[in-house]
Amino acid sequence: MTASNNHGALDRPQPSNRSAYRGFRTIDTRWMDNDMYGHVNNVVYYSWFDTTVNAFLVEQGVLDVQQGAFVGLVVETRCNYFAPLAFPQVVEAGLRVGHIGKSSVRYEVGLFAKGEDLTAARGHLVHAYVDRASRRPIPLPQQLKTILETIA
Repeated sequence: MTASNNHGALDRPQPSNRSAYRGFRTIDTRWMDNDMYGHVNNVVYYSWFDTTVNAFLVEQGVLDVQQGAFVGLVVETRCNYFAPLAFPQVVEAGLRVGHIGKSSVRYEVGLFAKGEDLTAARGHLVHAYVDRASRRPIPLPQQLKTILETIA
């Protein structure tokens, strides 16, 4: 049996290098992010993914969280952890687009301890874009696609 069939070392996700990401934002850890084991709790990582993606979209002017015609609903998430992060530490979140579909986008996020070259954690979230009122899928607006292509 090969390692690829028995979930051996070859199947284990590996950290990504900083150069794999197109845009970055700094996130300060908070005291409350640590859990009883002395490191950032796993649910906080997903919050950082959400913050990284949505802050980018708002800053680029393609997402109006209060009154926009469309919203992105998270339909899938994943995170792999490689090294602990803890308060007080600065995190640098790298962002790239892994896939642009008809009405969905796969955002990939790498979380780095400040100044480190390899991810402490990396993962993704998929947004399905829907009409705000009906919650029905919509084709990605061209302005959104244009911005996403800059970090693909």
